[in-house]
Parts: sequence; structure tokens; C-alpha cells
Amino acid sequence: MAITVNGERQELSSADSIFMLLKDLGLPAERVAVELNKVLVRKRDWDTTAVPDGAHLEIVEFVGGG
Repeated sequence: MAITVNGERQELSSADSIFMLLKDLGLPAERVAVELNKVLVRKRDWDTTAVPDGAHLEIVEFVGGG
């Protein structure tokens, strides 16, 4: 399946959920926000939100500093 993440095309065998996609991409789930096809997805819905073929995702990682 083909998806676009932050403007870059990615080929995946599957993505059962946003949570699993983040795990596969090695992103820290506790420090990111996810938009799927221009809709912000709440963190509590990541386990149940499927990532369809052709999806466009924007993933923003929060970085702290001082």
C-alpha cells in the first residue's frame, strides 16, 4: 500500500492503525500529533483508526527546549 507522510511517499505492507504506523516508523507516540487526510485524529482514537491505501498524513513531533 502507498501512503504519503509529511509529503514523502511511503510503501508499506499494511497499516492496521495510526498507532501501529507510528510504531513502524519509529516515532514516539507520546510526543506527536497526527492529521489523516486533513483531519486531526485524537490520540485516544489512534488504535481504532485505520490508515487506508492512498492516505495523506501529516505527523508533527513536539520538541522541548530551553
